[in-house]
Amino acid sequence: MPIRKWAIFVGVTAIIFIVDQVSKAWVLANLNLYESQVIHPALLPYLQFTRSANTGVAFGMGSGNSLIFLMLSLAIIAFLLFLLYRSEPQDSLQHLGLAMVVGGAFGNVIDRIQHGAVVDFVHIVIPNLTNSGGRAWISNVSNFADHFIIIGVFLLLIDTYLQDRREKALEAQQSTLESPVGVDSH
Repeated sequence: MPIRKWAIFVGVTAIIFIVDQVSKAWVLANLNLYESQVIHPALLPYLQFTRSANTGVAFGMGSGNSLIFLMLSLAIIAFLLFLLYRSEPQDSLQHLGLAMVVGGAFGNVIDRIQHGAVVDFVHIVIPNLTNSGGRAWISNVSNFADHFIIIGVFLLLIDTYLQDRREKALEAQQSTLESPVGVDSH
């Protein structure tokens, strides 16, 4: 079993988990539920910290089903560890993507176990400039774990695309080598 892929995976997963949990500990210690804090005046109204508790999944979908999502998250983590185990040692981009997804998912799993919900606080707002009523076009509260998961999935998609291109190039090269070019049968 190549130790390099596991060392990279464990190291990246640990860093992501620590960043996520330290940031959430700061939020829990400094903000009341639904309280907002301005990060910098220049970032308003687009970005601020707003503490919330998410019992669902992304964008608050499925709220109230924290136990179901806890079990689903654990199953996904187990599946991703299986993918890592089956991966090739040279698949560094895949290892990084898997580590980011697992690190983020593990951070959210710990929240569900400790708090019964995921601690969210990165409040992104995209105002609806055409609506004079002041309602935002997008208003989403998430956390660093969620962001790492999204980046990790993106890296896995890129890795899948690159692997597919490599396989097609190899197939083309092999078919060129196998085809008899200029063979005289006389």
